Amino acid sequence: MNQFHCNEPFQLEGGELLHGITIAYNTYGQLNSDRSNVVWVCHALTANSEVTAWWPGMVGEGHVIDPERYFVVCANILGSCYGTTGPLSKDLTGQPYYHRFPLITIRDMVKAHLLLCRHLQIEKIFLLMGGSMGGYQVLEWAVMEPAMIQRIFLIATSASESAWGIAVHTTQRLAIEADGTWLHETEKAGSKGLKAARAVGMLSYRNYGILVQKQTDEDKEKLDHYRASSYMQYQGDKLVKRFNAYSYWLLTKSMDTHHLGRGRGKSLEGVLKTILQPTLVIGISSDILCPVVEQQYLAHHIIGSTYAEIDSIYGHDGFIIESATISYHLQRWLQAGMP
Repeated sequence: MNQFHCNEPFQLEGGELLHGITIAYNTYGQLNSDRSNVVWVCHALTANSEVTAWWPGMVGEGHVIDPERYFVVCANILGSCYGTTGPLSKDLTGQPYYHRFPLITIRDMVKAHLLLCRHLQIEKIFLLMGGSMGGYQVLEWAVMEPAMIQRIFLIATSASESAWGIAVHTTQRLAIEADGTWLHETEKAGSKGLKAARAVGMLSYRNYGILVQKQTDEDKEKLDHYRASSYMQYQGDKLVKRFNAYSYWLLTKSMDTHHLGRGRGKSLEGVLKTILQPTLVIGISSDILCPVVEQQYLAHHIIGSTYAEIDSIYGHDGFIIESATISYHLQRWLQAGMP
């Protein structure tokens, strides 16, 4: 992991200032002679800059995004807890921000990554790609710096956070806020609430079908200790070990702010029509968090788009799990657009 430090004040969309920021990032492969082989991957809620670890089968040696061919960049987002400035970072007094860390929007995340892009002397991005919250960033970037982006890949994402998504996030934050330790100023504050919030999230990342298929008990006589219950406990504990309640609370707020048309003097459809790059949009048939109607909306209003829909039992998490099918569509689309 590398770190880029910007010591200049960083103005947030909400009006507050961060007195300098740090961005953690990873790169894979080498820039070619004309610096035309950059693939920038935007990550989702609890991921990090180590894209080959969290998107196996998509990015890495021998895969569709192969560092032998491309210079791959993935940067951790503002507000996270994986090396980029966030609630656990220290303020000017030398103390962690904790609850005092300001609201971060998707545009703020992209604005920070543009600073990193300039630091790396990247002027053109061959392919900008991301799923879920990563797709939110891709869309903002395409509108903010259209001349920089040559191709776009979006999966399991939307042009604006839905009322359904905001309701899910609010429920997750209520779980964190109900933790009796949440107001304590310690790194572990809200950990039990985070566990519950992750369980809520898992219900939206998966669906009825996959849980019934994978977590139904064979023993129909038991009265407790069900597989589905153990699965939720396991998923919550796993996230608590690697993530932080402050960042989770904050980043769900960030997702709620996502609306591509905000402040741009055009309708959402009008803003999408300004995206002129060739764009591949993929929806997942069983996704209940960001259903295919959202991707169909994107494909309908982005003029140069290609739409594909994949069947998966894994719901929203299919964008991580179904790497072979996704790679097939991405590879065909890239090859079709090559001179």
